[in-house]
Amino acid sequence: MKKANLSFIGAGFHASTNIYPSAIEAGVEIQAISTRNMDRSKIALQHFGSNGTPYDDYKKMLENEMCDGVVVVAQPEDHPSLVLNCIKAGKNVFVDKPLGMSAEEAAEIADAAEEAGVVLMVGFMKRYAPCYMKLKELITDEKLGTARSFQARFAVDSTPFCKNEEQFMKLVAIHIVDLVRYLFGEVAQVTGFKNSDNEYISQSISLKFENGVVGSLYFSGMTAWSRESENLLVTFDNGFAFVDEINTLTVHKSQTFEQLPWKSLEEADTVFTPSATPMSGAYRDLYLRGFVGEMSHFIECCKNGKKPLSNGRDNVNTMALCDLILSKLH
Repeated sequence: MKKANLSFIGAGFHASTNIYPSAIEAGVEIQAISTRNMDRSKIALQHFGSNGTPYDDYKKMLENEMCDGVVVVAQPEDHPSLVLNCIKAGKNVFVDKPLGMSAEEAAEIADAAEEAGVVLMVGFMKRYAPCYMKLKELITDEKLGTARSFQARFAVDSTPFCKNEEQFMKLVAIHIVDLVRYLFGEVAQVTGFKNSDNEYISQSISLKFENGVVGSLYFSGMTAWSRESENLLVTFDNGFAFVDEINTLTVHKSQTFEQLPWKSLEEADTVFTPSATPMSGAYRDLYLRGFVGEMSHFIECCKNGKKPLSNGRDNVNTMALCDLILSKLH
């Protein structure tokens, strides 16, 4: 595929650690970078081996640069205004989550993108993680029958940057909220309980989806979890699938045996896992977490005028579900 020329707004830690390297791996030429400081923009370009143009005013960059799209990775509260100005400039936009802090704000931005006829993609990278893509295939193809129920866990020390329930839900847990929407569809009912204390978050949530799937979410944002941890178990008519820590998918198909299965080695699972090699360097994590996949998808959508999986309109539903969950926590 021909490389895509993208301009970037923001060069903070997350952008520099995950987004820029993934974009380059996906086939991006960095055409320009805009931050609030010209020297910082120059350093970022140099760091990523680009001969592009530095800016300290993103509006000037939008005026001057003819590119395939703009990548916005800034502070969450700045995303709406930055993205709206990109849309007004007629640019395709990739923006890291969250885009808007409510369904209403998200809808305004989705409306603007649709009216302008530009691509608007929100960075819900878990949709593009290989383990969850394989899980989505199992659900869609019904190779194990119909999906009936699930259990999901996400735990992390979010205390340094999330000081209340809403910040935790919309800055951190939103990834899992969006993921279950992507896997199972829209939600019909929500109940939930919390045992939180300011930035120490503990939540247990039950969901029933319009297609009948039921499931539970366990969210924890506390110093107890010095390591980030997540897993997702889905039970089907004829088996189950278990994603563990993003890098392993175990698929069990219902089996029958001539004799009691504990008498022999007949029970079998299929386990999908990546290879381990020093040749992968840091890129293995970027692929497994979905960062490279989401950038590749954005490039494809820009080149072909396709609607992204995690588009602006879809983001409205994810934000609405976040708000619904928050309203049901007791």
